Amino acid sequence: MPIAAVLFDFDGIIVDTEWAIYQAWKKTFGAHGQHLPLDVYTRCIGSDFETWSPKIHLEELTAKTFDWHDLDQRRQKEIVSELEHERAMHGVTECLDALDAASIPAAVVSSSNHHWVDGWLEKIGLTDRFKTVVCRGDAPRIKPAPDLYLEAAKRLNLPAEACLVIEDSLNGMKSAKTAGMPVWVVPNRVTECLDFSAADQTFRSLADCASEFPMA
Repeated sequence: MPIAAVLFDFDGIIVDTEWAIYQAWKKTFGAHGQHLPLDVYTRCIGSDFETWSPKIHLEELTAKTFDWHDLDQRRQKEIVSELEHERAMHGVTECLDALDAASIPAAVVSSSNHHWVDGWLEKIGLTDRFKTVVCRGDAPRIKPAPDLYLEAAKRLNLPAEACLVIEDSLNGMKSAKTAGMPVWVVPNRVTECLDFSAADQTFRSLADCASEFPMA
C-alpha cells in the first residue's frame, strides 16, 4: 500500500531534546556517586517512567529516598536553559517540504505532553506544517503501546498500514510496529547504541529520509 501520511516522533526527531535530558539525569546520578550508562537510560526513551524509571533506579543504587519534587524542578530548569537556542534538527524542513510537494500530510506523535510538544513547535515555527499533533492524554496509553499512533491514523482517516512512522527509540519503534505501521528509524546520539534491526529502514539523518520522498 502506498504511504499516505508520515507520522514523526518529536523528541530526538524534530528537536534534539534527548541529549540535554540525559545529561541532566547523568548529573543527578553523579551528584550521588552513581553512573547512568546510555544503554540503561534508553529504556525509558520514547515512553515514560512506567516502562523504566531512573528515579527508582537511583534509589535502588543508593538505598535512599529523594525529594523528587525539588530535584525535578531543578533538573527541568537545567534542561530548559540548555535547550534555549535549540532549533529543528537537520533534515526536518527538507522532509516537510518534500511531503508538501507530494501532498502527503505529516503529523507528530509523541509520548510527551502537549505543553512540551506544542510549545516547541510554536517556538521553532513548525506548528502549521503538521496536520495533527497527538500526545500523551490523547489516547489511553503511550508508547510502547500502539494507541497514540492508532489515534493519529484515525484523525487522518487512514488505515494504519498507510502511515509511515519516523522514530528514534525502541519504545517508539515497537509502538508503531504493534500498530501495524512501517517504521523508519533515525538514531541520535542517545539512541545510536540500540538495536534497530526490526525497523523497515534505518537512516543517519532526516535529510537522508527526505531524499526518499515523494512516495505517493
